[in-house]
Amino acid sequence: MNEDPAKDPASVDLRADGRDETPQERSDRNLLELLNELRVALPGVQLLFGFLLIVPFTERFADVTEFQKDLYFVVLLLTTIATALLIAPTALHRLLFHMEMKAVIVHDSNRLAIAGLAALALAIIGAVMLVTDVLFGVVACAIASGGTAVMFGALWIALPLSRRAREHAG
Repeated sequence: MNEDPAKDPASVDLRADGRDETPQERSDRNLLELLNELRVALPGVQLLFGFLLIVPFTERFADVTEFQKDLYFVVLLLTTIATALLIAPTALHRLLFHMEMKAVIVHDSNRLAIAGLAALALAIIGAVMLVTDVLFGVVACAIASGGTAVMFGALWIALPLSRRAREHAG
């Protein structure tokens, strides 16, 4: 582990948030927070994945259009990607935790989690698109999936980034 705090990204400006903790304590706390957040996201992505795995084996699947079949496959792949990315921090931690690399684990896991959430949002938007297209047609599909995309964009991207920009500006 790099002992020079100036070169360790996890230890930069440690006390800016008023916490009195060492770089190792900060890494421990950040990893626990990240893993707790992933515990919230994982059941949803696993449920979606399980649902998608059984869809092709239903009678109604034979009646879907080529667009719907292609969309289904894209949603299945996005859900697979989201699952892999959101579970990857656990594997990373398990394989590296005895190597005094906690700051690296936190850094890499954060990026994996963000990518996993992006894939999950796209998968959910696609699932809404698929179900709405099957049940109600193209107009309702466009409205519902567009609204879903705006909702995810606002809640998962715009809100956090605006808060982040205000924090850095003020």
